[in-house]
Formats: sequence, C-alpha cells, structure tokens
Amino acid sequence: MIEVKNDIYWVGIKDWELRQFHGHELSTHRGSTYNAYLIKDEKVVLVDTVWDPYQEEFVDKLEKEVGIDNIDAIIINHSEPDHGGSLGYLMSKRPDIPIYCTKNGADAIRRQFHKDWNFNVVKTGDTLKTGKYELVFVEMQMIHWPDSMLTYVKGANLVLSNDAFGQHYSPASLFNDEIDTCELYQEAIKYYANILTPYSPLIKKKIEEIRALNLPIDMIAPSHGVIWRENPVQIIDKYYEWSQDYNEGTVVIIYDTMYNATKMMAEAIGEGLAKNGIKYKLYNNSVSDQSDVLTEIFKAKGVIIGSCTVNNTVLRSISALLDEIKGHRFKNKVGAAFGSYGWSGEAPKIISKSLEEAGLKILHEPLQIKYRPTEDELKMFVEMGDKFAKAMNA
Repeated sequence: MIEVKNDIYWVGIKDWELRQFHGHELSTHRGSTYNAYLIKDEKVVLVDTVWDPYQEEFVDKLEKEVGIDNIDAIIINHSEPDHGGSLGYLMSKRPDIPIYCTKNGADAIRRQFHKDWNFNVVKTGDTLKTGKYELVFVEMQMIHWPDSMLTYVKGANLVLSNDAFGQHYSPASLFNDEIDTCELYQEAIKYYANILTPYSPLIKKKIEEIRALNLPIDMIAPSHGVIWRENPVQIIDKYYEWSQDYNEGTVVIIYDTMYNATKMMAEAIGEGLAKNGIKYKLYNNSVSDQSDVLTEIFKAKGVIIGSCTVNNTVLRSISALLDEIKGHRFKNKVGAAFGSYGWSGEAPKIISKSLEEAGLKILHEPLQIKYRPTEDELKMFVEMGDKFAKAMNA
C-alpha cells in the first residue's frame, strides 16, 4: 500500500506490460495502472477495484493489508471491468458488503455479474460518513459511461475521480511532482482525445458545476495513471480547455498509398502549408498507431486526408480512420481530401463527403491525379496547401 493522504491508501495494480486496451482499440505505449483506494477510518471503505485478470492478487493484497472481513463498504465509481472487474471475486468472499454506486451503476453491475448484491444507490450530494472523513458523491453521467461518478473525501480535500483526469501510464512514481511532466501530459491528452472527446460538452458543463461548489482540492486521484498532488487543479483547467473545441492551429496530413503517388501529393501539400508558416505533421496511416493519429487530429485545426482509389473506394486504413473521426465528433476543424487513381477515382470525393458529414468545414475541393503525378502536377498540390492555409487563417 502507498499512503495518499492520512489513512487513505493506494491499493491498485501497475500493469507495466499493457500495450493495448479496450480490446485492441487503444494503444498504451507506457502501460497503465488500475488505481483502487482504501480508506482506513472508523469505517473501512474500498473505492473501486481493479481489472479482473488481477483479481486474485488484488484480493490477496486486501486480505493482507486490512482483512476482507473488516471492509465496511465498497464504492464503485464506475463499473467498467478495468475498475469493477474484481468485484465478483471479492464479493464471493463477502457477499454482504454494501456497495455504493449510482442507479446506472447498480444496473450495470447486475448485468455484468448477474448478482443482486446489497446495493446502496446514491446521487449527487449524497454522503457517507466514515469517521473523521465524509464521502460526497457526484454523478458524472456519460463521462464516459452512464454510471460514472466521482467521490470527494471531505476532510482530506481529495477527489477520487475515476476515469476523469486519468492517463494510461505506469510511471516510476504515483505522484505528478515526482515524474516526467512531458510524458504525463502526452498521456493525459492522448487519453482525453481518444476516450473523452465525444463527451466534451458534458465535461465542460460538469467542470463548471464542480468549480461552482468551491470545494478545496488538495489532490486528485484518478483510476488510471498518476495522482495529481502538486497543483492538482492544473488538470481540471486543462480538461476545461480541451473540452472547448480545442486545437493548436496546426494541420495533420494523413494518407495511405500503394505505390507512393499519394505520398508525393501529401508532401507537396505540406510544402504549400509551410510557405504560409503553418506547422504540420504527416502520417502514413497504414503504418501509424491509430490512437496517436487521433490524438494529432484532436490537436490540429486542419485535417487533410488522402488515399488512392481501390475497388471504387478508399484504402482500408483510411476507411477505418474516417469512421473514427465521425465517432469522436471533433469540433471546430477544417478539412480537405486528395488522392491518386488509375481508372475510376472515387476516393477523394468519398473522403471529402465523410469529413463534411463528421462536421468538418471543407476548405478545398477534392484533388486527384491519375497514376503518378508529374513535377508540374505536384505544383497543383503545393498550391492546394497554400490555398488551404490561407482559407484556414482567413
């Protein structure tokens, strides 16, 4: 156990080897942690559990540190298996332990474990006295599941925020003042971009509600990654910034190619952007990590996507990316499409239409060249980048 605050301990698991999460949807280059917390007050309260592959190790740790029979209550801030997965194994040892969760949480737990345990349904403002501390529950519906909530430990000024403010990151220390801040923020923005972007309007509203409460906050302890101990409100401020149609004024050019013709066009577009002082990044999507690419889209103002035409459509990596862009509901971004073709040439039009349907403003008509571009034809793509930059800055 690691003491987080007086009589409040981290009892989680560090997963150093994790490289993919949510099935194979999200990359986790630096591993992750599953953070659970134990309050050893007059009442002993466990807040969240860990992913079920670690359930035996987790429960053995609890037995050693406090004794399962001594746990008075369990708080489940969020029932997703990476947080609530060990609940079934733990409850098999003590099926009478009261579980505090939202109504949606109780419904989700019943569906996942097919058990009707001793649920105590709570809503925003409800409390649980543990002794010197008092737990205050705040619903965080759809940030990012219907059952999500946070628990504020009154008296410790500690926010147990579950998925909010977390990162998939297994660092050398659990505290933000003892690790590499650059790594921390790389993982924090990646986490937000890939998992929380669709819920940005709700996040903005919820942060405004929390700020209005004027709660003293000494520490924010999420359920993945680092605990914010030094200036913890910095991550709340960042979430508020990220929730408001965030971009850094840059452009990301993403393409897939079979024989490098589309790559040549992408590089030429970059030249046109650079002429106008626009910073850009260029990704071959077929060999790039999709979670990292989505993070770059989140950070960018402009999104330019290219593909050659195959079987009257786009290459498969671009098709998958376009679906991701729609699902993430990015706001306040502009886009364009390009590509090469041999005989039919549908890909750029498909890309442009998909970007428009995803809410991006199209700044340039789809541009394509048959087979391999000549030097003169590449100038058309330099001009495309030039026009895109001027329109983006207009």
